[in-house]
Amino acid sequence: MLKSPTVAAALPTVKVSARGVSRLKSGHVWVYRSDINSDDSIPPGALVGVTDERGKFLGTALYSSASQIALRMLSPQPVTDLPALLRQRIEAAIAYRAQVISDTDAYRVIFSEGDFIPGLIVDRYNDILSLQVLTQAMDAEPVRQVLIQKLNEELKPAGIVERVEPRIRELEQLPPRTPGLLYGEKKDTVFTMNNVRFHYCGLEGQKTGAFLDQRENYAAAAQYAHGEALDVFCYQGGFALHLAGRCSTVTGVDSSRPALEMAEQNAALNGREIEWIEANAFDLLKDYAAARRQYDTIILDPPAFAKSKRTLETALRGYKELNLRSLKMLRPGGTLVTCSCSYHVSQADFLEILAEASRDVHRTIRILENRTQARDHPIVLTVPETAYLKCAIAHCK
Repeated sequence: MLKSPTVAAALPTVKVSARGVSRLKSGHVWVYRSDINSDDSIPPGALVGVTDERGKFLGTALYSSASQIALRMLSPQPVTDLPALLRQRIEAAIAYRAQVISDTDAYRVIFSEGDFIPGLIVDRYNDILSLQVLTQAMDAEPVRQVLIQKLNEELKPAGIVERVEPRIRELEQLPPRTPGLLYGEKKDTVFTMNNVRFHYCGLEGQKTGAFLDQRENYAAAAQYAHGEALDVFCYQGGFALHLAGRCSTVTGVDSSRPALEMAEQNAALNGREIEWIEANAFDLLKDYAAARRQYDTIILDPPAFAKSKRTLETALRGYKELNLRSLKMLRPGGTLVTCSCSYHVSQADFLEILAEASRDVHRTIRILENRTQARDHPIVLTVPETAYLKCAIAHCK
C-alpha cells in the first residue's frame, strides 16, 4: 500500500469513497461532496492530501467547504509548495498559447481545469488581462498575490481587471467582492480577432468581456456566409462584424441595448454598416418566419439554455424552436451557423435537434463543419466539462 507520510504529516487528509476513487482513476479531477469523508476542521480552500478508504495516497487537491465539488485534484503527487506549482502551470499555459494562437491579441490565457489550475480564468485583451476567480482556494489572498505577480511578470499587461460572478461567490461562500482594477491603470482597450477590431471595457459586459471561445468559429462562418445575413443573439457583434465583409447586408439582433450600443461602436471602428435590432429572439424569429422573411445566412448563438440537467428538456425545446424557425427562413443554398454553449446538451443531442427541425420543415441540410471552442480553451478528454461549445455550420438545400 502506497502512503505518503510527508503529505500526511504536512496536510489535512480527505478520504474518498470507492465511487470517488473510480472517478479519479478514470482521469477526472473532481470529487463530489457525497464521495468524501472530511473533517469539518479543514479550512476553506485548503491544500489537502487525498486517500482512499484504506489510506492509499491518491494525490493532492484543493478543498472547498461549500461547493458540491468538494475536491479539485491538482496532482497525483504530493504538493508541498502551492505557489511554486501555480507559477509553473501559468508558465506552461502561456507556452501552450504560443503554440496554438496566431493573428490575434485576444485569447484565453488560463482555462481552469483545461490548464490544470482549477478555479481560475484569465483572458487577454490586447494589453489588458481579465481575471476571474471561481473557488475558495483561488480567492485566498496569498494565492491571489502569486497569480497577479506571475501574470504581470510573464505578460507585462498595462492593467489586470477582476470580473466577479456574485452567484459563484455565493455558492462558494465567499464574501462579496467588487469588480475592479487589480494592477496597473488601464482597464479599457481595443483588441483584434481575425483582423476585426473590438472595443473592450474591462468592467462591463458578459463573461470576461467577450466571447473568445467563438474566435475561430467567427472566421469559419465568414468563409461560408453570403447574401443577406441575420445574426441572432449577436451580443456585441462578433459574428455580424465578421460577416459584414462577405455579405450584402447584415442584421444583428439582441435583447440587450447596452450590448447593441457596443456593437454599433464596434461597427464604426471597422467602418461597417450593420442594422441592429433590439428584440426578443424567439418573438422576432416567430414573426419573421410567419411573414416569410428570407435570408441567405443565419447565425444562432444563444446563451446557455441548460444550466443544469434539470433544465435539459426545456433547453432542447428552445434549441429546436430556434433552428426550426431559422430553417424556414433560409433560402435554398443558404448557410445556417447554429451554436450551443450548454455543456449538458451533448453534441449528439444538438445534432439530433437540428435533424428533427430539418425534418419538420421538410428541408435537407448538410453539415459543412462540426466545430467546437477555440484552441485556447483546451479540452481535456477525461474532464468532459471542459468541452462545452458546439458550432454546426450547415448548407440548407
